[in-house]
Amino acid sequence: MSLWGNKDLVYDAGTIAVNLTSKIATGAVGVVTFTTSGISTGYVITVGTGATYGYAVVSGFTSTTISIADTANFVSGLTTVPAGTTYFVSQEPIYTLGDSTYDAPESKTTGFSTSPVFTGVFGIDEIEAGIAATTAYAVAHSGWVGITSYIDMYGNLRVKSEVLVAGGILTTSDAPDDGPFPDS
Repeated sequence: MSLWGNKDLVYDAGTIAVNLTSKIATGAVGVVTFTTSGISTGYVITVGTGATYGYAVVSGFTSTTISIADTANFVSGLTTVPAGTTYFVSQEPIYTLGDSTYDAPESKTTGFSTSPVFTGVFGIDEIEAGIAATTAYAVAHSGWVGITSYIDMYGNLRVKSEVLVAGGILTTSDAPDDGPFPDS
């Protein structure tokens, strides 16, 4: 696989538990079937809502487990991630995992109803880029975009974005495009 793909959501059914010592993520019994999910080695698994635990590159998988290449991008000091943890698998650029700008935990949201402040790498399709164009979250181009937002010392929302991989055709999840970057 190349360093990135064009899907910001490949799979996210059920929940997982992760043993960081053995580097194995185990899916919820009877819910997940990784072998028929579209997952491939080289994809990125993001663990926890908003990557609260971290993320890693998929190095292998069976019907109920995902092997991860390393634990370098998980929160320091963790040995396990408890059962019932949310996750998603994407084709985001793997080279961003080593960039401290996007270290876990991130605060990715589904839309911006929870918080306007977040950091992460987002797969932004042309529809989402168009929706965001009139907001503080406007991006220069669709594709894989690194975004960091924060509140400055005066209480103003600030948004920095960097197009990491320009992409004219990016496939997001089947969720409706109802706001800036809801599929990430």
